[in-house]
Order: sequence, then structure tokens, then C-alpha cells
Amino acid sequence: MAFFIGVDLHKTQFTVHVRTEEKVESLDQIKQYPTTTAGYAEFLSRIETYKATGAAVKIGVESTGNTRFFKNQVEKAGAEVTVINTLKFKVINESTKKTDKHDASTISEFLSKDMLPESYLCGKETENIRRLLKSRERLVRSTVGQKNEIHALLVSLGLSDELRSLQSKKGRQKILDTLESNNDYVLEAQSVKLMFEIIERIEESVKIIEKQISELTKDDEMVNRLMTIRGCGKITAWTVRAYTEDISRFATAKKYAAFCGLVPWVQDSNETIHHGKITKRGPQELRTCFVQLVLGIRRCKDTSEWRMMQRYEYMKKNKGSGKSIVAAARKMAEIVWAMLNDKQDFNAAKMIGKYKPMILSDKALTAMN
Repeated sequence: MAFFIGVDLHKTQFTVHVRTEEKVESLDQIKQYPTTTAGYAEFLSRIETYKATGAAVKIGVESTGNTRFFKNQVEKAGAEVTVINTLKFKVINESTKKTDKHDASTISEFLSKDMLPESYLCGKETENIRRLLKSRERLVRSTVGQKNEIHALLVSLGLSDELRSLQSKKGRQKILDTLESNNDYVLEAQSVKLMFEIIERIEESVKIIEKQISELTKDDEMVNRLMTIRGCGKITAWTVRAYTEDISRFATAKKYAAFCGLVPWVQDSNETIHHGKITKRGPQELRTCFVQLVLGIRRCKDTSEWRMMQRYEYMKKNKGSGKSIVAAARKMAEIVWAMLNDKQDFNAAKMIGKYKPMILSDKALTAMN
């Protein structure tokens, strides 16, 4: 015998519906628990009562901000938890009757039929790396915003300005000296000096975060392997590590590329096949990371002999930069999957070759038209 428990989890409370193979609780008997110590204790006591009968207890819960804490709590009582992939489980979101009780009942029903799409929950260390990377990204964006504000100020004053002039302390000091040497720009000089101080403090914070991530991943096999890719920097390696974690979750390279959201939509019905834009499913950070990786590879002079980069240049000329870089990013995702799955470092020799564009025959072109 097994108890199937559907849980609609929120920040302040969660709603529980229980069913077995023989019996289903009515919606009137559904109970709500506060997300407090007392609330969790009462729910865990209920689970232990079910376990005492020798029955298995299975719980289904949607992925939210406090799902990890909820999962850790109920697993202490011996319950088996399924975290629902909300992207693949549209029954609740598209329901015409959207209540906590009805949602909990729906989850318990699909759980009893083993029809809940499961979401992968990363480890605590990986989650910590993700948080640090997101904090770093916010700080970097803030720095860019400050620099853009200074650029706009200099342009409004009619002063010559280059994008790289704010990248170093020497360049910033030169700008500040120019403003302070002119009595008409006293107020502007004070504002720019303050913004320079803000930029320096943010950059120091970014360095602290990077140092902490570096410490966390210094012996990480995946990060060290990714760093062997030509043009791959530490931020890219950290991001791939954080949002991939376990490459064995993906049976093929294509499935990994699909997880990254780098594959096109396909609609195949009867004799009609339509290919759309990329799905953009999965972590946006991972997708952006592979695009940045391609740009890093392209900046390396010795990568022009790679088939992938020759294909990139060919597609860029004929189909535009957007499609070409996405195609190259998808290829790199598949290469990364092969590296991590086979536990092999990057081998640049395998990338060298002559790209031969596929030329369709007149018969094929006629069929497509």
C-alpha cells in the first residue's frame, strides 16, 4: 500500500491532499499547514503515522523557492519526494479551477498514476555557485551602468571619449584630471569622482566573489576539463559547471543541446514539417555562456582552421550573424557533452579540417519549393 500526497506549496503555507489506491480524500478534508516549525512538525507526524502502517509515502510538489527546504524536511520522515517540472506540467497552470485544494488534488492524482514530470534539483554546493555567479552578474551590470552614465556625461560636455578609457585606473584618472583642470566642470568632476569610487568598490566586490568561486572549484574535474577548450575562460567554465552539474543526466549530445535551449522548434504533422526559432528552454545563463564561448573561440587567431569556425563564417555571410552564432553554440554544447561524458580534455586537432558547404541539387531545391 502507498499514500500519494499532493502538495501545493507557498511561502507562508502549503495545502495537502492524500489518496491511496483504494481511497481518495474529499476536497473538504484537505488540510493546510503553515510553513513554520510547528506546521512542519504536524505534517511530519502525519507522515510518520502513515509509515507506521508499513506503507510507502510519496509526495509530489512543484518547484518553487522553498522546495529544497520542504524536500529536506519531509525526507527526514522517510517520504519519497518528486519535484515537478512545471514547464512540462501545464495541467495546473491551464486549469479553469485554480485553487490550492484543486491543485493539490490534481498533483496527488497524477502522482498516483506515475505521470508527474520530474525536475532535477541541484546539490547545495552547485546552488551556492549559481548564487555567487548571479551576484557577480548583477555587480558587473551595475558597473556597466555607471560607465555608461559617465560616457553620456562626457559626451554632453563635448569631450572626446573612448570606450576603453574607463577600463583602467590610469584612464579614469586622466578623465578626472581633464575635468578638474577646467573651472567650468567643477560639479561634473565631483560627480564623476564619486562614480569612479563606486566602480572601484564594485570591482573589488567582483574580485572577492571570483576568488570564492575559484576556491570552491579549484579541484573540480569538470571546470579543469572545460578550461582546456581554446578560448574558454573561467567564468564560462564556472557557468557550465553550475548549470550542468551532472552530465550523465543527458543520454545524448542532442538532449544536452536541447536542455540548453539551442535547438529549433519542430512541428511534424502528417506530411508537413515546420522548423522555428530555438526553443530557449533551460537555463538562460547556460545558453548565453555557449554563445560567449563561441565568441571567445573566434577571437583566437589559430581557430580559423577549425571546421566549426569555417562553418560559422560561411553561415554569417549567407544567413546572418544571429543564426550562425546559435548554430556554432549548439555545436559547442554537443562537443562539451562529448568531452564530459567521455572524460577527455579538449583536442584541438580534431577540430581542424575543411568545411564543405552542402550544395543542394536542382531536384532537391524543386522539392523544397
